[in-house]
Amino acid sequence: MQLLSPGSRRAITLILALLWCTAGPSQTVMLSPESGRPGTHAMVSFRGAQATFGASTNWSEYGFAANHTNFNPYENILNTGNVSGLVANWAVGSYVRIPTQPVVVNGVVYFGSNKDLEAVDASNASTLWTYTTGGSVHSSPAVSGGAVYFGSFDHNVYALNAVTGGELWQYSTGSRVQSSPVVANGVLYVGSQDHNLYALDANTGTMLWSFTTGGEVISSPAVADGVVYFGSWDRNIYALDAATGVKKWSYATGGAVSDSPSVVGGVVYFGSEDYRVYALNAKTGVKLWSYATKGTIDSSPAVANGVVYTGSADGTFYALNTSSGAILWSIGICLCSTAVVANGVVYVSTAYAMDELDASTGATLGSWGVDNGYSPAVVNGVVYVYDRFGGRLFALGLPSNTGARQ
Repeated sequence: MQLLSPGSRRAITLILALLWCTAGPSQTVMLSPESGRPGTHAMVSFRGAQATFGASTNWSEYGFAANHTNFNPYENILNTGNVSGLVANWAVGSYVRIPTQPVVVNGVVYFGSNKDLEAVDASNASTLWTYTTGGSVHSSPAVSGGAVYFGSFDHNVYALNAVTGGELWQYSTGSRVQSSPVVANGVLYVGSQDHNLYALDANTGTMLWSFTTGGEVISSPAVADGVVYFGSWDRNIYALDAATGVKKWSYATGGAVSDSPSVVGGVVYFGSEDYRVYALNAKTGVKLWSYATKGTIDSSPAVANGVVYTGSADGTFYALNTSSGAILWSIGICLCSTAVVANGVVYVSTAYAMDELDASTGATLGSWGVDNGYSPAVVNGVVYVYDRFGGRLFALGLPSNTGARQ
């Protein structure tokens, strides 16, 4: 059975076989503790009976969670000692374009492919369903409450049944939707290149409110503590009341803000095309610090364990202290996408490969030869990453139970 642990989007699968002295094997429903980690674990009842349970994590939306940290704190299979041994569990697709970060929920991988949204079985890549839109799909899906949400270049935002792929509703904006949606408290938030951020009822698609900026909104909104944060090509980052859409504050940078902010510990982290990484007070919008690189910043930051990880068009990948903005380490790398962090490893997709770096030192641990440029997802011991050259989505894991679907 699958249970949702409190305070997280992790799906927890519990398999209990409690041996009672009189009743024999039985199954018991439990709520996994928040500290539960992926893998197989043992437990002992008050009567001394032993049992095991398996826990798995969902990567349910762009950036892992609604605050877009790009950090999976529950990964415990892949680590700095074994990540260099990744092999292909499977690959799906043939010369298709998959310009979105895949999401993985309840054993299903959802991703955009050309004009389609696809759902495949995470264990073997068999196709479960495909939904075709009228334009390219550059919006990473979000899965919540049995529905999958995404946008398309045909100007529409879609909600589909996550199991069947059947359409639940669609909402038409005034331009292309490249922004990835986020769902919080029954509301879907998404940007459009018509300059607006929209708040839609996640069940019906009814517009609750919209907010107009002075430029295209391809930034994917983040939600934390009742506030939605996003950037615009009008050079501003905005903080709006998530319930009403009323502006709390905005902060002007010197360039377009295309990336998606990360909100951690009361601080908003983001990059701008003015070459700078910013940290702002989440409540007031006051600048805490900024760090100047030598190139534009279009990739979103990853924030984990007191470090901000981000790349710049200057050909450098940076690790900055979250409190001060001081540089901890940097490495020369052609970064084209948002990095993700899991269990001490930073996964960085570039134009030529996906590199695995030690999160503490920046040392290269391994590299997977994919012509990429799009952000991976790392969950339950598997890295899901797109190979742009071959047009395939790979599932990379440790050498066991491997196979490939061509």
